[in-house]
Order: sequence, then C-alpha cells, then structure tokens
Amino acid sequence: MTEPEPLPEPAPPPAPEPAIVPAGPLLELELALPPESVAQLWRHPALVRRLAGRPRGVAESCVWLDTADGHLAKLGQALEAPRKGPRRHLQALPPPGFTPPGAAPAMLGEYGAGNAPDAAKGEALLPLAAFEGRRVEAECGSVRLVLRHGNLRCVAAEAPVARLLLSGPATEVLPLAQALAQDLPLLPAVAGMAETARALSRQDSPRPRRLGPPDLHESGTVEEALSLAIAHLAEVLVAQAERVRRMEGPEGVHQCRVATRRLRSCLKQFRPVLDGIRLRELDAMLRDFARAMGEARDLDVFLKDLGADLATAAGPGERRLEALLRTARARRDAAYTKLRTMLDGPEFRRLIWSATELAVLRDWGAETAVEAATPLRAFALTTLTRRWKKLRKKGADIGSADAEALHEIRLEAKRMRYAAELFAPLWPGKAARRFIKRLSAVQDALGIANDTHVARALVAGLGGRGGAGPWAVGLAEGFALAQGAGVREQAVKAWAKLQRQDVFWHS
Repeated sequence: MTEPEPLPEPAPPPAPEPAIVPAGPLLELELALPPESVAQLWRHPALVRRLAGRPRGVAESCVWLDTADGHLAKLGQALEAPRKGPRRHLQALPPPGFTPPGAAPAMLGEYGAGNAPDAAKGEALLPLAAFEGRRVEAECGSVRLVLRHGNLRCVAAEAPVARLLLSGPATEVLPLAQALAQDLPLLPAVAGMAETARALSRQDSPRPRRLGPPDLHESGTVEEALSLAIAHLAEVLVAQAERVRRMEGPEGVHQCRVATRRLRSCLKQFRPVLDGIRLRELDAMLRDFARAMGEARDLDVFLKDLGADLATAAGPGERRLEALLRTARARRDAAYTKLRTMLDGPEFRRLIWSATELAVLRDWGAETAVEAATPLRAFALTTLTRRWKKLRKKGADIGSADAEALHEIRLEAKRMRYAAELFAPLWPGKAARRFIKRLSAVQDALGIANDTHVARALVAGLGGRGGAGPWAVGLAEGFALAQGAGVREQAVKAWAKLQRQDVFWHS
C-alpha cells in the first residue's frame, strides 16, 4: 500500500517571470553565523564595495508546526508558518545522494491562506517553536544574501540564532563564502533553522545532515562518487567539530578523526583516475588537522581504558597513581583547548570551504586529463581486488610475524576496511556487512599492540618535574605491556575467520 502524503498537495506556485540566469550550476547555502558576529557581516571588505545598494531589513516572525508525535520530523520535513505569507513545506534533512555542505532546505510546496493544512495524517499540527527577529536582504553581484537573525523560542527554552543564506551561481557563491570566512566564523550550518527549532523544542541536539561513511550506490562514475564522498564527509566533519566545541565528551574528537581518515583514504582510493593539485592540497590540510587531533584523542583513550583499569586495580587513595591521572587529565584539557582554538580559526574554515568547492565545482586542479567518466562499479571492483590481494600477501605469515610486520598488517587492514566501507553500498547485503565485521576484528586485535605502544610513550611523557613519579609511570607501562599480551593469538584467530569469509564484490 502506498504511504500517504504527510501533507495535502499544495497548489502549484505561479510561473516565475522570465529572467536571464547566469551560466553554471546554481547554489543555495545556509550558513551558521554566531549572533555576536552579525554586526561585522555588512562591514566585511568582501561586501562593502560590491553591494548593490544598502541592505534592506524587515521584522520577521514565524512558527514551525508538527504533530504531537513529530510525524513530519520523522520524515526529515518541517512546516514553516510565517506571520505573513504562505506556509512553506520544507525538506529539513537532505535525502540520500549528493548535496553540498550546508545546502538550504528544499521547498516541497507552499500553502496559501485558503489551503493551509491544519493536520498531517489525521493528527493536528501544533506549534513547536517560534522565531522572532530580522530579515535582511542584499545583492552582491549575482549573489543574493538573506540574513535571518534573532531568537528561537519554545515553551521551555530560548536561544539566539543567525543564519546567512547565499544563493546564485556556484562559481560566485563559493568564492564569496570563502572570502567572508577568512575573517568571520562562517561555516555550513550543521542543521537548518527549522531543525534547530525542532531540537530546541525537544531539548535535544539538532540532527546532523550526514553521519558515517558516504553512500555511493547512486553514483555512476568515479567523479560523481568522489564529489559525493567529499561533500558528505565535509558535513560530517562540521557536525562533529560542533560537538567538540560544545564539550560533549570524547566522541566528537573520535568521529572527527574517523571522518578525516575516511576522507583521506577516499582521496587516495580515487587517485589512480582522479588526481590534481587541489585534491593534494585538501589532503595536506586533512593531514595537518588529523595531527592536531592526535594528542587529545590519545589522552582520551588512555584515560578511558588504561587509566580507568589502573585506578580500579590500585584502588582508591593511591596518591602516586592519582598524580599520574591528574596530570593526564590536565594535559587532555590543554589539548582540547588547543583543538577548539583551531576549530574556531581560519585553518579549519579553509579546509571545509576548500572541500565544498571541490565537491560542487569538481575542479580538481589536474595537470593532465583525468578519467572522470570511469564507471564506478568497475573501478571499485578493481580497487577492492587489489587491496585484498595486498592484505592477504602481507598477512600470510601473521603467526610468525614480528612486531613491525604486525604493524604493517594492521595498516593494510585499515586501508582495506576503508575501501570496503566506501564501496560496500555498490554490493548491499549481508555478505558486505559480514566481511567488514570480520575485517574489523583483525584490525582491532592488531590495534591493541599499537595502543600499547602509544600508551607507553604517552605515560613516559607524564612523568618528570611537576608530573607523576617513577613508581606510577613504571606501573602504567607494565600494565600496558600486560594488556598487549596475547595480541598475536587474537589476531591469528580473527585472520583465520576472515580468510574463510567470501568477498562481497563481484562483477
């Protein structure tokens, strides 16, 4: 049975007046601007000399409606009801497929006063939250700017908000966004205003637009796939970076690092057919960002795993161990402060806008012809087969491999896993999930040895003047060595299971 529409079909909008549209793809982005930076926007050098007249501002208010059980929200939709004008039915969360980071919500329909719905699937539409503020519009060349700033309000909470919408030719929107972001903390919005309002009403965090690895199943060519993957993972980075800023715990840093590694791996996977100076520049920025996260993440892992085990084993009141853990927490706090400073700075914004421009315009900076039209499935088949062959060759002697060889097997398993996750949507089903699960078990078993090495080096750095004493450092190093015992046996068992698993890719 066909799922009924959540809202009645709106009347078709009136045909627009004929207009001369600039060449190139059109783009509409919703960008987050801290409310305290609103006053600086119109004074920015990128706008001062190019604005077509003075910005025009009016008061604006609207409410967002949904059923009591959030029927529209479950569909990723929203209904915006302004005080004046038609109600707007929005796709608040993007559908599968390519969308640029910060893409403005697509309009599904408009409802005038005569046909505005008051129910969805038989349930009454109720107000969730309201916006009261200003709407300021201006033109900069072929780019239209709309700034909405004020306050979001619901029964239980209130929060300031500012969103800048840029619309026009992509070749003009993106350079303007990058120019503004050099001096202003301007990034693609983690969530649109409608989703932010819904989250405020539920006393929850906004749902991010994208999570996890990209889904390439709708991509036909390698260029389409690379464009989608860059856009998807850039949005994941923006969302997880916001969690780090809000100090929501170690998961934000972990997911930032995972997204960074996935994107770097993706660039390397496609390099045989798509390469260029701009892709290499993005890879270099991602490498520097990954290094900046390293200390914070390593200290998080130490305190969560080895540090917690040490505290349990030693029992309460062991002052020498408490000094070591106190030093580790202080170092972790300092590393987080340094990381948040970077996330708030121009380097991170340049990374995100460079990725966005690459994803949208696909100007890879290639010095020679690229094989952009290569069919994705054939390329994925070749790539996975090559990766699997290399991993099996390196792991053939896993039972007798020394520590350095085990480390090389772990790295090759990690590369294989990222490739498998990237291309698995082309062969959906249990076989892909089972293969990745068994491959992850090999990587995790071998990762214990690497974690042991990292933990020992980290603990050694916690000693000395003003830090932990030699007894606590020695205890922690010994504990780390003990935890690494038996790694080879675990890895050999996981490897044997993986070898019995059929590969999921096929012609």
